[in-house]
Amino acid sequence: MQTDETGPPPSMPRRRRVVGALGVAQTLAWACSYYLPAIVAAPMARDFRLPPSAIFGAFSAALLLTALLGPWVGRVIDRRGGRGVLAASNLALAAGLVLLAVAPTGWPAILFLGWGVLGLGMALGLYDSAFATLAGLYGKDSRGAISGVAMMAGFASTIGWPLTAWIEADFGWRGACLAWALLQLGLALPLHLLLVPHAPPPAPAAASVEDPDAATGWAPLALLALALTGTGFNVAALAAHLPGVLTLAGATPEAALAAASLVGPMQVLSRVLDVSLLRRLHPLTTGRVATAAHPVAAAALGLGLGPAVFAIIHGAGNGMLTIVRGTLPLALFGARGYGARQGIILAPMRLLQALAPVAFGLALERVGLNALWLYAGVGLLSLGALAALRTGRN
Repeated sequence: MQTDETGPPPSMPRRRRVVGALGVAQTLAWACSYYLPAIVAAPMARDFRLPPSAIFGAFSAALLLTALLGPWVGRVIDRRGGRGVLAASNLALAAGLVLLAVAPTGWPAILFLGWGVLGLGMALGLYDSAFATLAGLYGKDSRGAISGVAMMAGFASTIGWPLTAWIEADFGWRGACLAWALLQLGLALPLHLLLVPHAPPPAPAAASVEDPDAATGWAPLALLALALTGTGFNVAALAAHLPGVLTLAGATPEAALAAASLVGPMQVLSRVLDVSLLRRLHPLTTGRVATAAHPVAAAALGLGLGPAVFAIIHGAGNGMLTIVRGTLPLALFGARGYGARQGIILAPMRLLQALAPVAFGLALERVGLNALWLYAGVGLLSLGALAALRTGRN
């Protein structure tokens, strides 16, 4: 049932159009930003006579910028709704991609500026902005919409990597950047402007009055931030190093890549389960199950169950965690101030995600497969934080 903070419930067809528009736009946003360096970093570095680490360093700096801007972006969405912010993200992503595409080889500063503008676009337009937009439109009734958007955008890497590689092979990495810029302006921007409605103005009542079950105080916020930061570290670390980890575990390079390719489909499958069979579970329960997947995956690999089992468990946990990071704060604290609160909760996660590939890579260099103890330990720490959390009525 809708509360006063959400206004009258929109018709189901209209909500489906909003979810569909945001799902497509999120797929494009992730494909042209977060998943871009995996394909273009090597040829980009070669053209600029830079080490690939310089390109990934610029990308990490862009991720750090998203962490710094997150609270501000959330506050703007809380006050004005997300439609304008999401539209601005399309312009920023397109501008950053164009800067990358036209940067002269003798001017790497233009290239790094392009990554910075791309970071601005990610801060304005990735999951957290879309989820805050849905919270502003539908209040505590937005769990299904958040799950639907996350489910659709789960195909971002599946679509983005092959498409970027295909364009790069025929037109170079600059052509790939320009193609993604055109998609931002020609498809994602109209979707946001035409199909995402204005959010109703925030109601004046306090959150505690609107939602007596909302958790209060800093302790729940700190526990949730700790849990999401830990799981975010694991997701980012394995996103960069999963094939290498599986190779260290004894798989051939071909088998490691085949097993790693299971992560994407499992993420989508777990999100489908969340919107169907698991939709009646409290997000805190779903979060605990998803977080437990990381130490369980490490244990499975240690027991010799094989790289495919590890990838399946890890991918399933990752898929649910994306939804949990949007729905659990909503369930615990309510919809009022959702955007700003998300910015605060997720800022440490974004900071650590920017550092995770380097940190976990160093661990792999120093201790080899024993680095999985770090992965498992961080997962157990996150699980402990979620175990200590209680819903407002408890």
